[in-house]
Amino acid sequence: MPGLLDTEAIRKDFPILDRVVHDGRKLVYLDNAATSQKPRQVLDALAEYYERYNANVHRGVHVLAEEATALYEGARDKVASFVNAPSRDEVIFTKNASESLNLVANMLGWADEPYRVDRETEIVITEMEHHSNIVPWQLLAQRTGAKLKWFGLTDDGRLDLSNIEEVITEKTKIVSFTLVSNILGTVNPVEQIVRRAQDVGALVLVDASQAAPHMPLDVQALGADFVAFTGHKMCGPTGIGVLWGRQELLEDLPPFLGGGEMIETVSMHSSTYAPAPHKFEAGTPPIAQAVGLGAAVDYLSAIGMDRIAQHEHAITEYAVQRLQQVPDLRIIGPVTAEDRGAAISFVLGDIHPHDVGQVLDEQGIAVRVGHHCARPVCLRYGIPATTRASFYLYSTPGEVDALIDGLEHVRNFFG
Repeated sequence: MPGLLDTEAIRKDFPILDRVVHDGRKLVYLDNAATSQKPRQVLDALAEYYERYNANVHRGVHVLAEEATALYEGARDKVASFVNAPSRDEVIFTKNASESLNLVANMLGWADEPYRVDRETEIVITEMEHHSNIVPWQLLAQRTGAKLKWFGLTDDGRLDLSNIEEVITEKTKIVSFTLVSNILGTVNPVEQIVRRAQDVGALVLVDASQAAPHMPLDVQALGADFVAFTGHKMCGPTGIGVLWGRQELLEDLPPFLGGGEMIETVSMHSSTYAPAPHKFEAGTPPIAQAVGLGAAVDYLSAIGMDRIAQHEHAITEYAVQRLQQVPDLRIIGPVTAEDRGAAISFVLGDIHPHDVGQVLDEQGIAVRVGHHCARPVCLRYGIPATTRASFYLYSTPGEVDALIDGLEHVRNFFG
């Protein structure tokens, strides 16, 4: 199959992929949209940090503190390069993408003009968003009186942008949308949305949680004002996320969390704040997690994000074709590999997705079931939930075949 990586070599880097589960069955891990597995290079970096360098960062003058600070800030340099940020100071470490999205929502709620969201303004999202890119904006709208609007979905799982000029208007302050849907797999037309937002002077936040692990991510090329993603989906540890923001915005917008490290001076009457990124990193940061994310960035960069994207496209194309051959199976989302990511959600006849997932698990096949924190999508398509198989750089055509065989077993089991 053209475009595939040397998965036999890559899989040797991931100890968990050798696991045997359920009566000697080899693990088939197809839940990468929820979290990816971690290579030895990342596991070793975490262990080495705790064994040799563990200390709090920035303020200490002893050798461990200086080494820990160099590793932590070195990870920021790596992430900045990975996303082609103009400045390392535009990279803010958070605990996950949800915190990154909440950070922007709260900044805009507390901001001065021209950025402030209030009852005279509008917030725009889409119907395919993860709950982490819905709930913060609902909370902001409730708190400020702003109007929340959204783009709907077409029958084939794409954004319906036919009314883009009515949805994004001169009242719009922020447009926040996912680059790649975690449930539908849809890759959204960023350029068209960004262009309309810029025409009316609105800010743009892109949730790249399902993009950063799978394709080259260039924040300058995106044209957005903010980009959020998380570490644990891209071979990094849990507990670390990223918010990239344009320097001038980070300078003008207020902090969300207060505490140590984010200050310049403090008196009992008032405080002044440190420059970005530290202005937005109150308290002890996720130091080891940042080091692990830096190691993950090194690992992915060494393979090449272009090559990873090609591999996943080939696997996804094969999986879409094979799934459509399964009787009574309906893919929820695009039914071709064009402009789609490596997460494929489906329903199998009238068998509940939780039952599908349980029987697949008995075959050693790990998938995700439920609404995938995207319940509005399930409501849109009139289904209670879906089964989702999602692939990554270590996924193989043989694992797709195992999924198809497992689904045949599901069909037979339920008659």
